[in-house]
Amino acid sequence: MVDVARHAGVSHQTVSRVLNGHPNVSPQTRASVLAAIRDLGYRPNAAARTLVTGRTNMLGVISFDSTLYGPASMLYGIQSAARPGYSVAIASLARFDRGSLPEAVEWFLGQAVDGIIVIAPETAAVEALSGLTSDIPLVAVGCGTHAPLPSVAIDNLSGAAQATQHLLDLGHETVHHIGGPDSWLDAQERVEGWRRTLRSAGAPEPDLIYGDWSARSGYEIGHQLAAMPEVTAVLCGNDPMALGLLRALAERGRQVPRDVSVVGFDDVPEAAFFVPPLTTVRQDFGELGRRALHLLMDQISDQRKLHTARPIEPELVVRASAGPPGGRRPPRR
Repeated sequence: MVDVARHAGVSHQTVSRVLNGHPNVSPQTRASVLAAIRDLGYRPNAAARTLVTGRTNMLGVISFDSTLYGPASMLYGIQSAARPGYSVAIASLARFDRGSLPEAVEWFLGQAVDGIIVIAPETAAVEALSGLTSDIPLVAVGCGTHAPLPSVAIDNLSGAAQATQHLLDLGHETVHHIGGPDSWLDAQERVEGWRRTLRSAGAPEPDLIYGDWSARSGYEIGHQLAAMPEVTAVLCGNDPMALGLLRALAERGRQVPRDVSVVGFDDVPEAAFFVPPLTTVRQDFGELGRRALHLLMDQISDQRKLHTARPIEPELVVRASAGPPGGRRPPRR
Protein backbone atom coordinates (compact mmCIF):
# COMPACT_ATOMS: atom_id res chain seq x y z
CA MET A 1 0.00 0.00 0.00
CA VAL A 2 2.93 2.34 0.74
CA ASP A 3 4.34 1.56 -2.74
CA VAL A 4 0.97 2.40 -4.33
CA ALA A 5 0.81 5.67 -2.36
CA ARG A 6 4.31 6.66 -3.46
CA HIS A 7 3.56 5.78 -7.10
CA ALA A 8 0.33 7.84 -7.05
CA GLY A 9 1.79 10.72 -5.05
CA VAL A 10 -0.73 10.41 -2.21
CA SER A 11 -0.76 9.23 1.39
CA HIS A 12 -1.29 5.58 2.29
CA GLN A 13 -4.46 6.72 4.13
CA THR A 14 -5.82 7.96 0.80
CA VAL A 15 -5.05 4.59 -0.79
CA SER A 16 -6.93 2.93 2.06
CA ARG A 17 -9.94 5.21 1.51
CA VAL A 18 -10.01 4.36 -2.21
CA LEU A 19 -9.78 0.62 -1.51
CA ASN A 20 -12.59 0.87 1.03
CA GLY A 21 -14.90 2.83 -1.27
CA HIS A 22 -14.89 5.95 0.90
CA PRO A 23 -16.96 8.72 -0.76
CA ASN A 24 -14.70 11.61 0.33
CA VAL A 25 -12.08 11.08 -2.40
CA SER A 26 -11.96 13.25 -5.51
CA PRO A 27 -12.48 11.50 -8.87
CA GLN A 28 -9.00 12.57 -10.02
CA THR A 29 -7.31 11.17 -6.91
CA ARG A 30 -9.32 7.95 -7.13
CA ALA A 31 -8.31 7.50 -10.79
CA SER A 32 -4.65 8.13 -9.93
CA VAL A 33 -4.68 5.55 -7.13
CA LEU A 34 -6.44 2.94 -9.29
CA ALA A 35 -3.91 3.51 -12.07
CA ALA A 36 -1.05 2.95 -9.58
CA ILE A 37 -2.73 -0.24 -8.34
CA ARG A 38 -2.91 -1.54 -11.91
CA ASP A 39 0.66 -0.51 -12.72
CA LEU A 40 2.08 -2.24 -9.64
CA GLY A 41 -0.23 -5.26 -9.71
CA TYR A 42 -1.24 -4.61 -6.10
CA ARG A 43 -3.72 -7.08 -4.55
CA PRO A 44 -4.98 -6.44 -1.01
CA ASN A 45 -4.80 -9.48 1.30
CA ALA A 46 -8.49 -9.87 2.12
CA ALA A 47 -7.92 -12.37 4.92
CA ALA A 48 -5.36 -10.17 6.65
CA ARG A 49 -7.57 -7.10 6.29
CA THR A 50 -10.50 -8.95 7.81
CA LEU A 51 -8.39 -9.97 10.81
CA VAL A 52 -7.32 -6.36 11.38
CA THR A 53 -10.62 -4.55 10.72
CA GLY A 54 -13.17 -7.22 11.57
CA ARG A 55 -14.80 -6.56 8.18
CA THR A 56 -14.85 -8.59 4.98
CA ASN A 57 -15.55 -5.65 2.63
CA MET A 58 -18.25 -7.80 1.08
CA LEU A 59 -21.82 -6.59 0.63
CA GLY A 60 -24.94 -8.64 0.01
CA VAL A 61 -27.65 -7.59 -2.43
CA ILE A 62 -31.05 -9.27 -2.29
CA SER A 63 -33.08 -8.92 -5.48
CA PHE A 64 -35.60 -11.03 -7.35
CA ASP A 65 -35.49 -12.87 -10.64
CA SER A 66 -36.26 -10.13 -13.16
CA THR A 67 -34.97 -8.85 -16.47
CA LEU A 68 -36.98 -5.61 -16.18
CA TYR A 69 -34.90 -2.54 -16.91
CA GLY A 70 -35.53 -0.75 -13.61
CA PRO A 71 -34.52 -3.47 -11.11
CA ALA A 72 -31.68 -4.66 -13.34
CA SER A 73 -30.33 -1.11 -13.59
CA MET A 74 -30.60 -0.67 -9.82
CA LEU A 75 -28.47 -3.78 -9.36
CA TYR A 76 -25.91 -2.56 -11.90
CA GLY A 77 -25.78 0.87 -10.23
CA ILE A 78 -25.08 -0.73 -6.84
CA GLN A 79 -22.36 -2.98 -8.24
CA SER A 80 -20.69 -0.05 -10.03
CA ALA A 81 -20.76 2.12 -6.92
CA ALA A 82 -19.29 -0.68 -4.78
CA ARG A 83 -16.14 -1.05 -6.87
CA PRO A 84 -13.28 -1.09 -6.02
CA GLY A 85 -13.77 -1.01 -2.25
CA TYR A 86 -16.34 -3.79 -1.90
CA SER A 87 -17.17 -7.06 -3.56
CA VAL A 88 -20.85 -7.83 -4.03
CA ALA A 89 -22.66 -11.13 -3.52
CA ILE A 90 -26.16 -11.43 -5.00
CA ALA A 91 -29.13 -13.49 -3.86
CA SER A 92 -31.99 -13.60 -6.39
CA LEU A 93 -35.35 -14.67 -4.99
CA ALA A 94 -38.24 -16.10 -6.97
CA ARG A 95 -40.51 -14.02 -4.73
CA PHE A 96 -40.36 -11.86 -1.64
CA ASP A 97 -42.18 -13.14 1.42
CA ARG A 98 -41.69 -13.50 5.17
CA GLY A 99 -39.97 -16.85 4.65
CA SER A 100 -37.61 -16.30 1.72
CA LEU A 101 -36.28 -12.88 2.79
CA PRO A 102 -35.05 -13.96 6.27
CA GLU A 103 -33.48 -17.05 4.67
CA ALA A 104 -31.53 -14.83 2.27
CA VAL A 105 -30.39 -12.63 5.17
CA GLU A 106 -29.25 -15.68 7.11
CA TRP A 107 -27.32 -16.94 4.09
CA PHE A 108 -25.50 -13.62 3.86
CA LEU A 109 -24.75 -13.70 7.58
CA GLY A 110 -23.03 -17.00 6.93
CA GLN A 111 -20.92 -15.25 4.28
CA ALA A 112 -19.93 -12.61 6.87
CA VAL A 113 -21.04 -9.68 4.71
CA ASP A 114 -20.67 -6.21 6.23
CA GLY A 115 -24.15 -5.09 5.17
CA ILE A 116 -27.09 -5.87 2.90
CA ILE A 117 -28.97 -3.86 0.25
CA VAL A 118 -32.47 -5.07 -0.63
CA ILE A 119 -34.02 -4.14 -4.00
CA ALA A 120 -37.65 -4.10 -2.93
CA PRO A 121 -40.01 -2.60 -5.54
CA GLU A 122 -43.16 -4.54 -4.66
CA THR A 123 -45.62 -4.21 -1.80
CA ALA A 124 -44.94 -7.81 -0.74
CA ALA A 125 -41.24 -7.01 -0.33
CA VAL A 126 -41.98 -4.07 1.96
CA GLU A 127 -44.35 -6.22 4.01
CA ALA A 128 -41.61 -8.83 4.36
CA LEU A 129 -39.09 -6.18 5.38
CA SER A 130 -41.42 -4.86 8.09
CA GLY A 131 -41.23 -8.20 9.88
CA LEU A 132 -37.47 -8.59 9.49
CA THR A 133 -35.24 -8.39 12.54
CA SER A 134 -31.48 -8.48 12.09
CA ASP A 135 -28.38 -7.04 13.68
CA ILE A 136 -26.71 -6.51 10.30
CA PRO A 137 -26.95 -3.08 8.57
CA LEU A 138 -29.73 -3.05 5.97
CA VAL A 139 -30.72 -0.55 3.28
CA ALA A 140 -33.71 -0.82 0.92
CA VAL A 141 -33.72 0.45 -2.67
CA GLY A 142 -36.68 1.15 -4.92
CA CYS A 143 -39.47 1.40 -2.34
CA GLY A 144 -39.46 5.12 -1.61
CA THR A 145 -40.45 6.19 1.87
CA HIS A 146 -42.54 3.07 2.32
CA ALA A 147 -39.70 0.98 3.70
CA PRO A 148 -39.52 0.31 7.45
CA LEU A 149 -35.72 0.82 7.28
CA PRO A 150 -33.26 3.29 5.69
CA SER A 151 -33.93 3.52 1.96
CA VAL A 152 -33.05 5.20 -1.33
CA ALA A 153 -35.47 5.78 -4.21
CA ILE A 154 -36.17 7.64 -7.42
CA ASP A 155 -38.87 10.33 -7.07
CA ASN A 156 -41.44 8.58 -9.26
CA LEU A 157 -44.17 11.00 -8.25
CA SER A 158 -42.16 13.96 -9.53
CA GLY A 159 -41.25 12.14 -12.75
CA ALA A 160 -44.87 11.35 -13.58
CA ALA A 161 -45.88 14.90 -12.68
CA GLN A 162 -43.25 16.34 -15.05
CA ALA A 163 -44.43 14.12 -17.89
CA THR A 164 -48.12 14.87 -17.33
CA GLN A 165 -47.52 18.62 -17.06
CA HIS A 166 -45.47 18.56 -20.25
CA LEU A 167 -48.41 17.05 -22.15
CA LEU A 168 -50.86 19.54 -20.63
CA ASP A 169 -48.55 22.42 -21.54
CA LEU A 170 -48.59 21.20 -25.15
CA GLY A 171 -52.32 21.87 -25.16
CA HIS A 172 -53.90 18.48 -24.42
CA GLU A 173 -57.12 18.69 -22.41
CA THR A 174 -56.17 15.63 -20.40
CA VAL A 175 -53.71 12.74 -20.29
CA HIS A 176 -54.55 9.03 -20.22
CA HIS A 177 -52.31 6.70 -18.26
CA ILE A 178 -51.23 3.09 -18.75
CA GLY A 179 -49.98 2.16 -15.29
CA GLY A 180 -47.75 -0.68 -14.22
CA PRO A 181 -48.96 -3.50 -11.94
CA ASP A 182 -50.69 -2.14 -8.85
CA SER A 183 -48.50 -4.33 -6.61
CA TRP A 184 -45.44 -2.29 -7.63
CA LEU A 185 -44.62 0.77 -5.54
CA ASP A 186 -43.07 2.54 -8.54
CA ALA A 187 -46.33 2.12 -10.44
CA GLN A 188 -48.39 3.40 -7.50
CA GLU A 189 -46.25 6.52 -7.17
CA ARG A 190 -46.38 7.25 -10.91
CA VAL A 191 -50.17 6.99 -10.82
CA GLU A 192 -50.26 9.40 -7.88
CA GLY A 193 -48.04 11.92 -9.69
CA TRP A 194 -50.27 11.72 -12.78
CA ARG A 195 -53.47 12.16 -10.75
CA ARG A 196 -52.20 15.07 -8.67
CA THR A 197 -51.07 16.96 -11.75
CA LEU A 198 -54.42 16.51 -13.53
CA ARG A 199 -56.34 17.59 -10.44
CA SER A 200 -54.09 20.61 -9.89
CA ALA A 201 -54.70 21.69 -13.49
CA GLY A 202 -58.46 21.07 -13.27
CA ALA A 203 -58.17 18.57 -16.13
CA PRO A 204 -60.54 15.59 -16.52
CA GLU A 205 -59.22 12.38 -14.94
CA PRO A 206 -59.62 9.42 -17.34
CA ASP A 207 -60.00 5.88 -16.09
CA LEU A 208 -56.67 4.30 -15.18
CA ILE A 209 -55.66 1.26 -17.25
CA TYR A 210 -53.18 -1.25 -15.81
CA GLY A 211 -50.52 -3.00 -17.86
CA ASP A 212 -47.89 -5.49 -16.70
CA TRP A 213 -44.73 -3.58 -17.78
CA SER A 214 -44.51 -5.59 -21.03
CA ALA A 215 -44.63 -4.27 -24.60
CA ARG A 216 -47.41 -6.80 -25.26
CA SER A 217 -49.66 -5.23 -22.63
CA GLY A 218 -49.00 -1.77 -24.07
CA TYR A 219 -49.86 -3.11 -27.51
CA GLU A 220 -53.13 -4.69 -26.39
CA ILE A 221 -54.19 -1.62 -24.42
CA GLY A 222 -53.09 0.54 -27.34
CA HIS A 223 -55.70 -1.03 -29.61
CA GLN A 224 -58.38 -0.05 -27.08
CA LEU A 225 -57.11 3.53 -26.83
CA ALA A 226 -56.67 3.86 -30.61
CA ALA A 227 -60.41 3.28 -31.02
CA MET A 228 -61.18 6.25 -28.73
CA PRO A 229 -61.01 9.53 -30.70
CA GLU A 230 -60.92 11.57 -27.49
CA VAL A 231 -57.51 10.10 -26.59
CA THR A 232 -54.82 12.60 -27.65
CA ALA A 233 -52.10 12.03 -25.01
CA VAL A 234 -50.92 8.94 -23.11
CA LEU A 235 -48.38 8.58 -20.32
CA CYS A 236 -47.04 5.01 -20.08
CA GLY A 237 -45.69 3.58 -16.84
CA ASN A 238 -42.53 2.39 -18.60
CA ASP A 239 -40.89 2.48 -22.03
CA PRO A 240 -41.69 -1.11 -23.15
CA MET A 241 -45.43 -0.43 -22.72
CA ALA A 242 -44.93 2.79 -24.71
CA LEU A 243 -43.28 0.75 -27.47
CA GLY A 244 -46.29 -1.57 -27.65
CA LEU A 245 -48.62 1.43 -27.71
CA LEU A 246 -46.70 3.03 -30.59
CA ARG A 247 -47.11 -0.10 -32.70
CA ALA A 248 -50.84 -0.39 -31.93
CA LEU A 249 -51.43 3.26 -32.85
CA ALA A 250 -49.52 2.81 -36.11
CA GLU A 251 -51.59 -0.26 -37.02
CA ARG A 252 -54.79 1.70 -36.38
CA GLY A 253 -53.66 4.65 -38.49
CA ARG A 254 -53.25 7.05 -35.54
CA GLN A 255 -50.15 9.16 -36.16
CA VAL A 256 -47.74 10.02 -33.33
CA PRO A 257 -47.58 12.77 -32.25
CA ARG A 258 -50.10 14.47 -34.58
CA ASP A 259 -53.06 12.34 -33.44
CA VAL A 260 -51.76 10.94 -30.15
CA SER A 261 -48.78 12.03 -28.07
CA VAL A 262 -46.93 9.32 -26.14
CA VAL A 263 -44.56 9.66 -23.17
CA GLY A 264 -42.76 6.77 -21.45
CA PHE A 265 -40.82 6.28 -18.25
CA ASP A 266 -37.25 4.90 -17.72
CA ASP A 267 -35.38 6.09 -20.84
CA VAL A 268 -34.20 2.63 -21.83
CA PRO A 269 -31.17 2.71 -24.19
CA GLU A 270 -33.43 1.97 -27.18
CA ALA A 271 -35.90 4.82 -26.45
CA ALA A 272 -34.12 7.28 -28.73
CA PHE A 273 -34.48 4.79 -31.62
CA PHE A 274 -38.23 4.16 -31.34
CA VAL A 275 -40.36 5.47 -34.21
CA PRO A 276 -40.78 8.29 -33.44
CA PRO A 277 -38.03 8.77 -30.81
CA LEU A 278 -39.67 8.53 -27.41
CA THR A 279 -40.14 11.39 -24.97
CA THR A 280 -39.61 9.77 -21.58
CA VAL A 281 -38.50 10.19 -17.96
CA ARG A 282 -34.88 9.32 -17.27
CA GLN A 283 -33.86 7.80 -13.93
CA ASP A 284 -30.29 8.14 -12.63
CA PHE A 285 -29.58 4.58 -11.51
CA GLY A 286 -25.88 5.33 -11.07
CA GLU A 287 -26.68 7.98 -8.48
CA LEU A 288 -29.16 5.63 -6.83
CA GLY A 289 -26.41 3.02 -6.46
CA ARG A 290 -23.98 5.55 -5.01
CA ARG A 291 -26.49 6.84 -2.47
CA ALA A 292 -27.48 3.33 -1.46
CA LEU A 293 -23.83 2.43 -0.90
CA HIS A 294 -23.07 5.57 1.10
CA LEU A 295 -26.20 5.09 3.21
CA LEU A 296 -25.20 1.51 3.94
CA MET A 297 -21.69 2.65 4.86
CA ASP A 298 -23.29 5.05 7.35
CA GLN A 299 -25.14 2.12 8.90
CA ILE A 300 -21.96 0.02 9.01
CA SER A 301 -19.95 2.77 10.71
CA ASP A 302 -22.73 3.89 13.06
CA GLN A 303 -25.93 1.85 13.21
CA ARG A 304 -27.71 4.67 15.05
CA LYS A 305 -27.90 6.59 11.76
CA LEU A 306 -31.27 5.32 10.61
CA HIS A 307 -32.11 8.04 8.09
CA THR A 308 -33.57 7.73 4.60
CA ALA A 309 -31.85 9.43 1.68
CA ARG A 310 -33.62 12.23 -0.19
CA PRO A 311 -35.41 10.88 -3.32
CA ILE A 312 -33.48 11.31 -6.56
CA GLU A 313 -35.10 13.74 -8.98
CA PRO A 314 -35.66 12.21 -12.45
CA GLU A 315 -35.30 14.13 -15.72
CA LEU A 316 -37.84 14.58 -18.51
CA VAL A 317 -36.14 13.84 -21.85
CA VAL A 318 -38.06 15.54 -24.65
CA ARG A 319 -37.95 13.85 -28.06
CA ALA A 320 -40.37 13.58 -30.98
CA SER A 321 -43.23 11.40 -29.67
CA ALA A 322 -45.12 14.24 -27.95
CA GLY A 323 -46.53 17.39 -29.52
CA PRO A 324 -49.60 19.63 -29.60
CA PRO A 325 -52.92 17.94 -30.45
CA GLY A 326 -53.58 17.94 -34.18
CA GLY A 327 -50.12 19.33 -34.83
CA ARG A 328 -51.14 22.81 -33.61
CA ARG A 329 -48.75 25.15 -31.87
CA PRO A 330 -48.79 24.70 -28.09
CA PRO A 331 -50.70 27.43 -26.24
CA ARG A 332 -48.86 29.91 -24.08
CA ARG A 333 -49.29 29.32 -20.36
